[in-house]
Amino acid sequence: MSELKNDRLLRALARQPVDVTPVWMMRQAGRYLPEYRQSRAQAGDFLSLCKNNEFACEVTLQPLERFDLDAAILFSDILTIPDAMGLGLYFETGEGPKFRKPVRTEGDVSALKVPDPDADLGYVMGAVRTIRSALAGRVPLIGFSGSPWTLATYMVEGGTSKDFRTIKRMMMAEPETLHALLGKLAESVTSYLNAQIRAGAQVVQIFDTWGGVLSARDYEAFSLGYMRQIIAGLLRESEGRKVPVIVFTKNGGQWLETIADSGADAVGLDWMTDIGRARARVGDYVALQGNMDPATLYGSPERIRAEVADILARYGQGPGHVFNLGHGIALDVDPDHAKVFIDAVHELSAPYHQ
Repeated sequence: MSELKNDRLLRALARQPVDVTPVWMMRQAGRYLPEYRQSRAQAGDFLSLCKNNEFACEVTLQPLERFDLDAAILFSDILTIPDAMGLGLYFETGEGPKFRKPVRTEGDVSALKVPDPDADLGYVMGAVRTIRSALAGRVPLIGFSGSPWTLATYMVEGGTSKDFRTIKRMMMAEPETLHALLGKLAESVTSYLNAQIRAGAQVVQIFDTWGGVLSARDYEAFSLGYMRQIIAGLLRESEGRKVPVIVFTKNGGQWLETIADSGADAVGLDWMTDIGRARARVGDYVALQGNMDPATLYGSPERIRAEVADILARYGQGPGHVFNLGHGIALDVDPDHAKVFIDAVHELSAPYHQ
C-alpha cells in the first residue's frame, strides 16, 4: 500500500496537531454531481453502480477531482448487509429502498444467516481494494456500515418509515425477537467492517441514522449497546496505523457522554448540537466530526463562509475537529457551493492550529 500523503484526517481523529481542520462530506460521491449521474446512467441503476468495482471506484474519486477533500469514502450503501441476507433489496424511484421479504417474526429472524463478507459481499471488498490502489496514498479511505438498529428499521419496516411503527411494535411487544435480530446484525457488521479494514479501509464510520427516534433508555438497549459490541470486536490497527472508529447518531446530541464512552475515537454531530458545547462535554475523550447544516449549501458563498467561520470559532483552538456536514449533502446542491465550503474550512481554520 502507498504511503499516505495527506494524513490530516487520521491526525485529527487522534486529536493530534494539524495544520488546518480536515474536511469531508457525507454523501460526497452522489447525485449532486453531474459526473455521478452520468456514471449511474452507464451502470444502469444504483445497485449495479455499487456492485461494479470500477464504477464504485470512479464515483468515489469524482469529488476528489473537484474538491480539496481530506478523505475519500467508499461508495456503497448501508443496506448491503440485509441485501446479502437475501431480503430482496430494490429501489423505487422517489421512494427509496424497499425489501421484498421484510423481517417480521421470530421465524424470519431465525432464518437469517450472518453473511460471509468475502463471499457474500466480495464486491464491496473488491471496491475497497480498487479504490485504495487508485488513491495511491492521496488521502485516507473511509469504510462504513449502518448500525444494527438502523439496518433493522429498514428490514422490519420493509423500507423507509416516517413513524417506525412496525419495529417499535416489535420492540415493545416482542423485544426478544428484536434483540435476536440486532445480535445477528452486530455480528454481521463487525465482520463486514473488519473485512473492509483488511481490504484497505483506514477509518470506519458507523451510521446510526435512526438511533435518534428512540427514547434514552431504548437507545442504550437497542442501539448503542450493539454499537459498543461492534467497536469492541473491530480490528484497531492495520498497516502499522491505528484504525479510528467514528459513530454518528443523527439526533443523538442528548447522549454525547454515553456515545463518547462507547470506545469510538470520534463522535459525529448533526447540526442540532452546538459544537462548542459538545466539545466542553466530551472533547477531552473523543474527536468531534461535523456539523454544518447541509441546507447552508443553498446559501450564497458569503453565507457559507460565515457559517464555516462560526462553527470553527465555536469549536475553538486546537485539534480534534473533523469538519463535515451534519448529515448528507442534498442532491440539488450546486457543486460550486460545495467547493466554497471545503475551501473555506481550510482557509479559515489555519489560525486555530497555530
